[in-house]
Amino acid sequence: MREWHLITSEYPPQLGGVSDYTCGVARGLASEGDGVHVWCPPADSATAACAGITVHRELGRFTSADLRRVGEELDRFSRPRQLLVQWVPHGYGFRSMNIGFCRWLRERARRGDRVDLMVHEPFLSFGEGSWRQNVPALVHRLMVTTLLRAASRVWVSIPEWEKRLRPYTFGRDVPFEWLPIPSNIPVVEDAAGVQAVRQRYAPDGRLLVGHFGTYGQTVTLVLDPILSALPDTGFAGRVLLMGAHSDNYRDLVLKREPRLASFVQATGALAPEDLSRHLGACNLLMQPYLDGVSTRRTSFMAGLSHGKPIVTTAGHLTEPFWGDSGAAVIVPSGDARAFVESLDRLCSDEGSRKRMGKAAKKLYDERFDFSHVIARLRQVEDRETACAF
Repeated sequence: MREWHLITSEYPPQLGGVSDYTCGVARGLASEGDGVHVWCPPADSATAACAGITVHRELGRFTSADLRRVGEELDRFSRPRQLLVQWVPHGYGFRSMNIGFCRWLRERARRGDRVDLMVHEPFLSFGEGSWRQNVPALVHRLMVTTLLRAASRVWVSIPEWEKRLRPYTFGRDVPFEWLPIPSNIPVVEDAAGVQAVRQRYAPDGRLLVGHFGTYGQTVTLVLDPILSALPDTGFAGRVLLMGAHSDNYRDLVLKREPRLASFVQATGALAPEDLSRHLGACNLLMQPYLDGVSTRRTSFMAGLSHGKPIVTTAGHLTEPFWGDSGAAVIVPSGDARAFVESLDRLCSDEGSRKRMGKAAKKLYDERFDFSHVIARLRQVEDRETACAF
């Protein structure tokens, strides 16, 4: 039996994309018969028990004392210990500048632990905010340099992260592999529930166009002009904003543009199963991103997994294959007019919506389902174990 030690900055019941992803990986590995230990900070409530998974809420605030205590606990397990670190620079305290955490992992590697990284976000960019952001951006690069000296392998959520991280290996031969982030929303088969949602938000039978997200500034910057342009095109559908803070965002939109009140609605935060019913009720989705669609966008993956036609955007992080996938209509990021025109065309073309929906589901099942993540992790572990002997 393999034994994994997942190091993460958050884990359910804590909310967040890294939390959801780590839980999915832990459950997937455990379902294959592997032993899984999750090392994470404390939470306000208990974690739901799952066979094969032991949750150690010992990381505290990631101080040197916390790390020393966790190190002593890890040393009780037999070698070689497999550490899979979920890397987001802002996750490990100290205002996202915890160099000590990175040095601790380097020391674990020196002592014989195998340290693999799963990179969700590499580091802040220079010059994309106030000058104060440049300080953590510099420290983040020192942190990844230390991590890459410890890492046996680096998994990246999008290929672009390898390009950005590779220079900080300084010639060290570290394997990088692309491991897309799956949807964290289970597909619930509940036709009656889906119909109830449609009846609530589109009782007149009009098309229901959904958007799923958390409505941070980078999303609303591209979503604002799209919503503003819809009434001027004669758009006859209904817009349903889904996810945490969607209701607050709708209030802000209507305060600025009261004319949108007749067709922009919002759900607020939803439990995963209920969110699945709402996604299922939508005829299509609009998912614009400032930096473009990519395989780290779980909101987009949720739409794919539910077999929904999607209008989205291309940006500097967009992988080339999306344009040929047949699963989405893609327009340049920032071009609200082109986005709305594409949305209008898709609304009036039921045949295209059905073809795209089938292509979306097929693409997700064949390339992005969680089963592919688990298979890849275990396949590489098998290979590395064989090489060790």
